[in-house]
Amino acid sequence: MAICIIGRAAAPPYNRAIEREAALETAQRDKEEKYMKIAFDVDVLAKQMSINDYVHKVADWGYKYIEQSPHPRINPFYKHPLFSKECQQEYKQALKETGVEISSFIVVYRWSGPTEEQRQHAVANWKRMIEIAVDMGVPVINTEFSGDPNQQEICNGMFFKSMEELLPIIEREGIRVECQSHPYDFVELNDEACDIVKSFRSKNLGYVYSASHGFFYDQGKGDVRHMLKYAGDELTHVLLADTWNQTKDCRYIVNPPWLNQRGRADYTIHQHTAMGEGEVDFDGIFETLREMDFANKQLKPDAPKVGGDNIICVSYFGFPEKMEQQAPEALERIKRELL
Repeated sequence: MAICIIGRAAAPPYNRAIEREAALETAQRDKEEKYMKIAFDVDVLAKQMSINDYVHKVADWGYKYIEQSPHPRINPFYKHPLFSKECQQEYKQALKETGVEISSFIVVYRWSGPTEEQRQHAVANWKRMIEIAVDMGVPVINTEFSGDPNQQEICNGMFFKSMEELLPIIEREGIRVECQSHPYDFVELNDEACDIVKSFRSKNLGYVYSASHGFFYDQGKGDVRHMLKYAGDELTHVLLADTWNQTKDCRYIVNPPWLNQRGRADYTIHQHTAMGEGEVDFDGIFETLREMDFANKQLKPDAPKVGGDNIICVSYFGFPEKMEQQAPEALERIKRELL
């Protein structure tokens, strides 16, 4: 009689290198989850594809958060928010399928007028948008002052009038609203915008620094270190994109020639290109953010603001054909510089 002896297969050799690599990957995931939110602004995709498709695309690039800029089906520029039941269901389903979350909405409403009718419409828009954000579990709304640079006094007064009505609602709902100065607005300068936000002394208001607007923020100096440090604890949101210094000769050329008045006449011009394609001092930005502990500040027990983590967002516009390469590259640089 033949006897067959069956033994256990030999275990694969123990590999410390594989174990170390797995441990490092786990540690990196844990680290990313405990720090600021890294988001991608989907404006560059939304003109090309559906909500479902761009949520999946952002997930494919490795992002966990979306910044939802003005969208014709959700939060259109200047107009009343829409966001039908069907649109909401499509968005929620895509988020569920990918594990991606919305870090923030961007809205642009004329809450600084210059007419009272425009201001009242904008306040109504804001009230509905706050409802949408709360319903979607989105704790942050990013916005602009949205006034007329040629009517600064009127727009300043209307902005504060709108805030008298909206700030109690913002604070009651527990969300964070963040303001950014913007080219061709009644507030363009970084320090002035920070002073306005600081004047409210509210944990529910923050400041957005947009790198591609920085040459407007300090009239062409590009001193990113000063601007970020001046914002201090008000700084809760940074938008990353490159641009040229519009105050320099022939960086941008418009016709007729007399319109080339250091980058502006009764218009402004700038870009939102990939980091490294313009003149913004990104080394200075990342170095200063590290010094300010930007990635970790909002997670501490004594966090200066409500609304959860600080946000850093890739805000590239205009070149969807480049995003397959540039979007993942931007994500990796942010992780390398700040995490």
